[in-house]
Amino acid sequence: MMGIDQSGWITKFSAVVRYELLWNIRKKKFYGILIVAFALTTLALAGSHIQSAITGDPVELNPDFVIDSNVGLGGFGFFLFAIVTVMNSISGEFESGTIVPLLAKPVSRTTVFLGKLFAAFLTLLVTYSFLMIYMTIGGFLIYGPQNNLHLVPLSLLGALFSTLIWISIVLLFGTLFRSSLIAALGALGIWLGTNIIGSIIGILAGQGWILTYIPGSGNSGSVGGNPLVGTPVSTGTDNIGPNLINYILHPSWNVTYYKIDLIQSSQGMPVWEALNTELLSTVVLTSIAVALIYFIVFVTISWFVFRRAQITE
Repeated sequence: MMGIDQSGWITKFSAVVRYELLWNIRKKKFYGILIVAFALTTLALAGSHIQSAITGDPVELNPDFVIDSNVGLGGFGFFLFAIVTVMNSISGEFESGTIVPLLAKPVSRTTVFLGKLFAAFLTLLVTYSFLMIYMTIGGFLIYGPQNNLHLVPLSLLGALFSTLIWISIVLLFGTLFRSSLIAALGALGIWLGTNIIGSIIGILAGQGWILTYIPGSGNSGSVGGNPLVGTPVSTGTDNIGPNLINYILHPSWNVTYYKIDLIQSSQGMPVWEALNTELLSTVVLTSIAVALIYFIVFVTISWFVFRRAQITE
């Protein structure tokens, strides 16, 4: 009996996943995601050529381009993908009225919710896999032979982690307010607050440590000197992939955080004041833990709200 029940649940779960994927395809959603993805990665690949055309400087070989590319997207790209992928996964069903026939089927709300979430994950996995292949081939053709390509899967894993946090945030707004517009605008407000306003506060007030514990680009530090001469490192959840790769390659790195001394800087060049230092391993573990906590908390709240939602025909 248990085996039959489990098989039945898997069948229903697969049906929801298939329904969500087909719905995205019918709405041209998946194709839109691919077009945006390839446009952003093409821009990343062509960046040096664009700069060369403007400045006249030759394009230099870069053997670390692929592993440093963060899937060619970065934080804003992860945010956009989250918006496009789940902005109307739940709220769109309420707005169009399709939630009524969907929940009228012999499928629990938990199964519907998990199926939609898993469909979003599959969409990201397929898209990011294509992007990594595209970036690897493009990086080789444009910037020459690439180093450490065996670490490319870590970049893919980090990109999935980074995007899933924003997916959980978008899903939370969409489930709470049943509005795709509010889901997009609410997530945009959080992105702007953490990445723009938070960065300014971190650099000028020296309180950037707060950014380590909220979604986004995180605190800005450097290895081997101040931000003008050292290797930049960002602690946030948007940089899990690059930080994982750097830890594998440089496990003994120490990341130092700075703020600008406004009094001294007013007399000439910026003066950087060192605040604290921590191991890169700590940065990696902290960002992964923060990502998991936010994802679990926000998804759990969304699931609870969806289960309790009142449906009116």
